[in-house]
Amino acid sequence: MRSENGQKTKSFKQRLVLKNSLAKEALSEFLGTFIMIVLGCGSVAQAVLSRGHFGGIVTLNVGFAMSVAMAIYVTGGVSGGHINPAVSFAMCLFGRMKWFKFPFYVGAQFLGAFVGAATLFGIYYDGFMSFAGGKLLIVGENATAHIFATYPAPYLSLTNAFADQVMSTMFLLILVFAIFDSKNLGVPRGLEPIVIGLLIIVLSGSLGLNSGCAMNPARDLSPRLFTALAGWGFEVFTVGNNFWWIPVVGPLVGAVIGGLVYVLLIEIHHPNPNPDFEVEQSEDKPEKYEFSVIM
Repeated sequence: MRSENGQKTKSFKQRLVLKNSLAKEALSEFLGTFIMIVLGCGSVAQAVLSRGHFGGIVTLNVGFAMSVAMAIYVTGGVSGGHINPAVSFAMCLFGRMKWFKFPFYVGAQFLGAFVGAATLFGIYYDGFMSFAGGKLLIVGENATAHIFATYPAPYLSLTNAFADQVMSTMFLLILVFAIFDSKNLGVPRGLEPIVIGLLIIVLSGSLGLNSGCAMNPARDLSPRLFTALAGWGFEVFTVGNNFWWIPVVGPLVGAVIGGLVYVLLIEIHHPNPNPDFEVEQSEDKPEKYEFSVIM
């Protein structure tokens, strides 16, 4: 486009384009986590607020898994679609991403999850107000706080809860590393989000009984904070013997163990016929597309 004097002028779209790659990636992580929370927690809200008439354990698990897959499809080409601080932490720790990006990714993920929770609350506001006479409850048969964050089963100790989150996230990272390992069986390009969605269905269907299988600090802490501010009260942080920190710390520990297990037991044992060429290739390999995930 040119002006009357012949000089080039930028279109409105061109003026909006971000020049900084880190800003693009942070915005991508924000949007991906936002999508995951609205659609994932939305599947929980539909089941709970309808008292099981419009959903149950199957729609809940499939809905959350597919919300992750859709979020990765939207963001994978820009930021890798981590949408999980534990995944970003593991990527930095194992050399898949530079450390200076970590706080920007995590900040965007936490903010996206908070805005997603607020948006979902707005969408179902009338449903919440009519569900229990306008009361926003944390425990009991009319509880709705668990729509946004995970809570432990009555029998669960903190030790068992921590082990639960460590182990579930460990399996998550082992499988994610395997999915994006080009020297393993791998997954056809473009189908990685679907396979990750199937992975989440397996994990939530096998390890979700104890505390909901959060495996994601942003997915749990930000919506929990929103509920504390929106009317459920700060008891959301004390229920379950102060359970709130388990889905925050446990996934970080589990991500490290999962990455370490895969690298030590699988990745370093791949045949490498031309080490010099491989090192050169790995240095130029983009950080995007390598890893993505999760719930």
